Amino acid sequence: VQLQASGGGLVQAGGSLRLSCAASGRTFSNYNMGWFRQAPGKEREFVAGINWSGGRTYYADSVKGRFTISRDSAKNTVYLQMNSLKPEDTAVYYCGATFRDPRKTGWSSYDYWGQGTLVTVSS
Repeated sequence: VQLQASGGGLVQAGGSLRLSCAASGRTFSNYNMGWFRQAPGKEREFVAGINWSGGRTYYADSVKGRFTISRDSAKNTVYLQMNSLKPEDTAVYYCGATFRDPRKTGWSSYDYWGQGTLVTVSS
């Protein structure tokens, strides 16, 4: 599976962005997917996850109620809708694929990663 993240950019605090993660490969629908982010000087952290069917979603407390993860298996794409953005959301966002629990699995144990997309939120 190859992953391509896109949709990052510069936005003012309170604004919205939608990230996309396009996957290639016939087995995309078998994978649980996760979004992580890494701010300068910080560890990569879990943001949101979704199981293979789309029936279960998981969120970090810091984004709960503001971010929504979804997937479109027909388009082999996972989305992260980010609303009410804050300056502390500024980071490079990565999407990953795993057969394991997307929330409990550390980022280093994910099977595949996209290249990352930069989100900058100005105050």
